[in-house]
Amino acid sequence: MTSTDNKEVLAEVLQRILSNKIVNIQTNLDEVTITILANHVREVSEILHNDLLLQFDTLIDLCGIDYLTYGENLSELNQLQNKRFAVIYHLLSVALNQRLRLRVIAEDDELPVVESVTDIWPVANWFEREAFDLYGIVFTDHPDLRRILTDYGFIGSPFRKDFPITGYVEMRYDADQKRVVYQPVTIEPREITPHVIREEFYGDAGFQ
Repeated sequence: MTSTDNKEVLAEVLQRILSNKIVNIQTNLDEVTITILANHVREVSEILHNDLLLQFDTLIDLCGIDYLTYGENLSELNQLQNKRFAVIYHLLSVALNQRLRLRVIAEDDELPVVESVTDIWPVANWFEREAFDLYGIVFTDHPDLRRILTDYGFIGSPFRKDFPITGYVEMRYDADQKRVVYQPVTIEPREITPHVIREEFYGDAGFQ
């Protein structure tokens, strides 16, 4: 059986077991991706982990994604029902040697919320903290949902596509207060003049 055949079989099994919980299923670049809504993440994750035909016992990676600027002509936008945030899970079944990408749509763009899967895949703990820190996605029932990459006083979600490159505040050491303080960003906008290289005799009367 070829790799493509295996993926088609997996897609059929997923469609049969998960049925109407799947918003979209596709096989692309030799990988199966299923899309579901956030309110089904617990039930679907347990099935993916425990069902003998699936056995996705290993979570390889989890990340947030912001579809803000994907454009109306992309197929993902239709799959996501015009929602902005999603969480992507990369799963592996060691026993059956098969992989799956699970895309979970957060239904509220203002406060994206997805239930934690740390009790199903314990490795999700730090991954979920990272998605919370960088995208502002809240994972309910997470045992310790704190920032993990930015410092405790950081404001905003730096991987959101509407977050300014310079950020909102900067940090410096204040010698008078003898501590680190935060202040508004002091970078001033400026025009960058390109460096122009002239020929050796440019401007001379005899230069042609």
